[in-house]
Amino acid sequence: MGEDKVRFSAPTPCGGSDDTVAIADTDHELRYAELFRQLDLNKDGKVDISELRTALAARGLHQGGAEEIVLESDINQDGLLDFQEFSQYLQAHEKRLWFMFHSVDRNKDGRIDVGEIQHLFHKLGVAVTLEQASRILKSMDRDGTMTISWTEWRDHFLLNTFRNMEEIVLYWKHSHMFDIGEHLTVPDEFSEQERRSGLVWRQLVAGAVAGAVSRTGTAPLDRLKVFLQVHGSTARGINLWSGLRGMVREGGLTSLWRGNGINVLKIAPESAIKFMAYEQIKWLIRGSREGGSLRVQERFIAGSLAGATAQTIIYPMEVLKTRLTLRKTGQYSGMADCAKQILKTEGVRAFYRGYLPNTLGIIPYAGIDLAVYETLKNAWLQTYCVDSADPGVLVLLGCGTVSSTCGQLASYPLALIRTRMQAQATTEGKPKLSMMGQFKYIISQEGLPGLYRGITPNFLKVIPAVSISYVVYEHMKKILGVGY
Repeated sequence: MGEDKVRFSAPTPCGGSDDTVAIADTDHELRYAELFRQLDLNKDGKVDISELRTALAARGLHQGGAEEIVLESDINQDGLLDFQEFSQYLQAHEKRLWFMFHSVDRNKDGRIDVGEIQHLFHKLGVAVTLEQASRILKSMDRDGTMTISWTEWRDHFLLNTFRNMEEIVLYWKHSHMFDIGEHLTVPDEFSEQERRSGLVWRQLVAGAVAGAVSRTGTAPLDRLKVFLQVHGSTARGINLWSGLRGMVREGGLTSLWRGNGINVLKIAPESAIKFMAYEQIKWLIRGSREGGSLRVQERFIAGSLAGATAQTIIYPMEVLKTRLTLRKTGQYSGMADCAKQILKTEGVRAFYRGYLPNTLGIIPYAGIDLAVYETLKNAWLQTYCVDSADPGVLVLLGCGTVSSTCGQLASYPLALIRTRMQAQATTEGKPKLSMMGQFKYIISQEGLPGLYRGITPNFLKVIPAVSISYVVYEHMKKILGVGY
């Protein structure tokens, strides 16, 4: 807890053995009463779920923990916590924290040091560097001793709902990075225990559902972007509103979601392929080197190669998505009909048209996105959260939005070339230009701004896409039992 929060004295060991008994906590009711007073914002003698959410948010904690606290402690099931219910919950939670503290304190000296934190991660199959362990320790160290006392441990986790050390380690280890529809971000790293428990696949499912809802919510902007990328040069007076009105006039309101079906359908296989490829490439890069997560530049290489692998396999679906997005009313009866017509009139090679600029675009996007994200997050931690290993949800969302925007700026011309090549058909004698041919044609006809045609709706969808993805991801994790 922060310096402005109430500090607590030593605990009742809550059933600890004689060799771990701490100083008797004679004033625990006073501590509980003071905390209850802080949470009871309207001073009615009860704490409701909204007051709990406000308190958790003010302390930089996940607001979803409010439901878990109420669920466990609301004895009379009225949706409100009185002091007795709250006190009983805190006493039971302190007991859990007490046993967790002593499971980490290997030498039983009543304090946790950096080596013991490293050993905890190692025991759970996760390798961390000394610097990473030190940062975690500093997030709890209030007296500057570079060790954690029971009081510091208890104060830090008192309003967190963690039930075991695995949940705490996951909380320390994972960050939030989301798929907003252009490229999937570099996958997180998972321990062997997490793989065995099925956590990896539950996370992938949660991410796929979040991506599906996010893409569906921003599909009109995505279709407008593709329309401007392909037809921008022949419809110079078009803008956001006239483009949307034109699409509605041509095919009705539902036409704004053309191509979204296959866009959603490809999320799951792309996520799974990329994760599996990333794990294999990471293993090859790491080789026989022991311990430690991949460095930023190594994650960039592994993520880019994994992205290229996934794109190679699912690329025909990308071509279908572009054609279905641009189709006129009645042109295709569905995905299968679209694929059949492309195969019949253009051949198999048409399904890989635009593959080269698409693959090249992954490298600047993934590299810049990851590098900017890590740089911004670490800069925030060093400037504003020197005593914390977790910058908070809003900061992570902000870092993700800025890094994604920077990645898109760097890779957008290649994405535009890819889309135009995907859209090329054998009609009206139009030439099928190569990647360099498209670059030369756009620059000669539209100038450099032509390489960024359609980027406005692309930028407009970043913030809602990230926000929708985050909210749905958190709810899906709760439903699937992925809690940390």
